[in-house]
Amino acid sequence: MRITTRHVVMIALFTALTVIGTMIKIPLPTGAFVHLGNAVLLLAVLFLGYVKGSLAGGLGFAIFDVLNGYAIEAPYFIVESFIVGAAAYGLFFLYHENPTHIWQIIIIATGTGVVKLVMTQIKNMVRQLYLGMDFSTAFTTAIFSLPATVVNVVLTAVLVSFLYFPLKRALANIL
Repeated sequence: MRITTRHVVMIALFTALTVIGTMIKIPLPTGAFVHLGNAVLLLAVLFLGYVKGSLAGGLGFAIFDVLNGYAIEAPYFIVESFIVGAAAYGLFFLYHENPTHIWQIIIIATGTGVVKLVMTQIKNMVRQLYLGMDFSTAFTTAIFSLPATVVNVVLTAVLVSFLYFPLKRALANIL
């Protein structure tokens, strides 16, 4: 695959949109926050493909983390973007990379959201295990961190369902 200037520009655009989307956040009492970055990652994968879209999302999350005091988590979110992006692209591929109905986008977003939930649970559980908790306590404690991710997943599904088809028409001549 040859990398063109257009590819670089689109990766940079979706990277910047991911940073901005993640900065638009609603704080929760748990210390976590709801944001729009996951929706941008999913749209990036759907429009740019697996590698370029996941790269754009991962870089966007990493830049956000570095700029906002979460630099220690930046490498994790790059990896997570590729794992979640793989799930998204796998589901996108089921529809021959051309979903035609909103319910297909909802299935892609929901399946991607499930993978995001699993990744968040694993990350939080590993963190608790590292801090010395036994497995069952770490697992249970990690579950209590999931509400923000659940809200993010639902918000992502709703946003992408509304935005995918209009953006697809708008970007048809660019991509």
